[in-house]
Amino acid sequence: MLERMFKLTERKTSVKQEVIGGVTTFMTMSYIIFVNPSIMSDTGMDKGALITITCLSAAIGSLIAAFWANAPLGLAPGMGLNAFFTYTLVIGKGIPWETALGVVFISGLFFLVLSIGGIRERIAQAIPVELKIASTAGIGLFIAFIGLKSMGLIVANSATFVSLGKFTPTVVLGVIGIMISALLELRNVKGGMLIGMITTTVLGMIIGVVELPTQIMSMPPSIAPIAFKLDIIGALQFALIGPIFSFMFVDLFDSLGTLIACAKEMGMEDEDGNILSLGRMIHTDVASTIIGSLLGSSTVTTLSETTAGIAAGARTGLASVVIGMLFLLSLLFTPIVGIVPAYATAPALIIVGIYMFKNLKELDLNDFKTALPVFATVIMMPLTYSISTGLSFGFLSYIVVHVGTGEYNKVSPVLWCIGGLSLLSLMV
Repeated sequence: MLERMFKLTERKTSVKQEVIGGVTTFMTMSYIIFVNPSIMSDTGMDKGALITITCLSAAIGSLIAAFWANAPLGLAPGMGLNAFFTYTLVIGKGIPWETALGVVFISGLFFLVLSIGGIRERIAQAIPVELKIASTAGIGLFIAFIGLKSMGLIVANSATFVSLGKFTPTVVLGVIGIMISALLELRNVKGGMLIGMITTTVLGMIIGVVELPTQIMSMPPSIAPIAFKLDIIGALQFALIGPIFSFMFVDLFDSLGTLIACAKEMGMEDEDGNILSLGRMIHTDVASTIIGSLLGSSTVTTLSETTAGIAAGARTGLASVVIGMLFLLSLLFTPIVGIVPAYATAPALIIVGIYMFKNLKELDLNDFKTALPVFATVIMMPLTYSISTGLSFGFLSYIVVHVGTGEYNKVSPVLWCIGGLSLLSLMV
């Protein structure tokens, strides 16, 4: 049955190899179970429900990848997009989290439309590579900034806006968590960030700043406080056009780049270099985003940690079945997840931010026409606490620089449209 369903022999793999690959991917992405509820609960959403929804949306997305795309993909609420949801939309713009979920749902519908007839790929190709890389790096800097703030290493200052915080016991534990996670990552230990979070939480229990769990296992918290509470009508307002397209563009860059990288690693290319089953993998991403928003999650997407499982040998959707089942199993351990404090999840934000930020090395910043829009994108995200603002400044500065130097051919019609939307988002 497994052979017929997942074509193991054709993909030159085995059940054992797929299980190892699935477990590897799960270990590298399981930090999201702790981090996503920690971020999104800042909106006022019920943290217990968020833990359950994080596991459910990851399991559903991974199982869709298994049975629809037959691809070893691990899907979950995307880092950066959950921060955008919380700190830009809900806290920054002051809109209710129900409306923000409506924004995610509408962006998912746009994903669906764009995935028809290859429109999504053509838009991605029209956007300059330097802006794609800059957006990833800027989001990395943004979520690292959030991590530093949530652990208390940096604090507000009326004179300088930010300054170094006091080294309280929890701040010290957060710094220890960064060091543990970083050293484990350097040694290529699978699940290094997860181990760092658990170790830091245990140290917190020892010194008395974290309460011991009253039980280890239980039935998962109800999703009723959040599920199906999205406000789609409220999201259909002119002021939210920018955020809707920002969700779309960020997921467009992130997921498409990850999917292509994964497919190439698996050798899923024809003789012309076209990616086999890319359409189904994109549809998996789209469906997961729409279902996730209905449940109460920010954008669900293919995580880059998927490449760890592929490197370990995963080649089919059987690995995704393993990933999905492990996320469902995690639902039984929600009492442990619920006690993990912000200072323990913050190191994971910082480490992920570093991974995203280092993509800048691919750019030649000696060319000022590249350096200016890249810098505008990267610096404005953390300074304005808004991914959409950073993207808008990046697109607009790219257009101005190239039109001003007479390089009109570098600005495609698609980019002109994006520039117009960016200008609108800054004005509303």
